[in-house]
Amino acid sequence: MTNTSATTISEISLVAVPTTDQDRSIEFYESLGFEKRTDMALGDQYRWVEVHPPNGTTGLALVPPRTGDPTAVQTGIILTSDDIEATHAELQSLGVDVDGEIARMGAPVPPMFWFRDPDANSLLIVQRS
Repeated sequence: MTNTSATTISEISLVAVPTTDQDRSIEFYESLGFEKRTDMALGDQYRWVEVHPPNGTTGLALVPPRTGDPTAVQTGIILTSDDIEATHAELQSLGVDVDGEIARMGAPVPPMFWFRDPDANSLLIVQRS
């Protein structure tokens, strides 16, 4: 079925990342330079937390996993860096769980590496072209 009409969807604003400890995740992402922009109660038992990279419009919602859902996921989130070597070294020096080497597959694929947050969620960092 082909839909020829446009929708009113205009951007990706947030991507939900499961976390078992929101405070630990806030501290982790802030150590990477993210800014906490939202932290509020959501009902009696939950918090809504958003962190954003300083130059980006799309943020991460750090949310408790639903019952039965996995906490360690390959998020599909791709972050960019202007200097992949410096970013890799910086994350290593912070004690972040990063791949041991930067993957270099050759053009047109940019250099990249994976890192894992405290819940073992995987995110990818690529060199900006």
